[in-house]
Amino acid sequence: MKFNERLMTLRKKRGLSQEELGFELGVSRQTVSKWEQGQSYPDFQRLVLLADYFDISLDELVRGLDVGDVRALNESEKQLSSIYADVEGGKAAMHKYLRVLLGIGAAVLAFFAGIVCYAALFA
Repeated sequence: MKFNERLMTLRKKRGLSQEELGFELGVSRQTVSKWEQGQSYPDFQRLVLLADYFDISLDELVRGLDVGDVRALNESEKQLSSIYADVEGGKAAMHKYLRVLLGIGAAVLAFFAGIVCYAALFA
């Protein structure tokens, strides 16, 4: 049995909802859902809390856990974090570029407004 299936079975045997288990562990219902769907895994501290809460050994809890899956999920999370960081950096650069363009545009507009006023005064 895979970790996510084991977790779901243990939770249901206790008659707990995902929200109730999340409350016991200090995480959201969505986090418990991701664990049960195999989309992510708990950190070590949460694994210890889970084993203690269900009164089983850590080995019993994680037996059958595919280390390759954990590595792949961690790698994809790192890649997503890197992509988000790149996007945020791009946004910051774009905002700076727009501020410079607006400053230049305002200066050009003021220059031409000055020429029009000057021409109107001496026309």
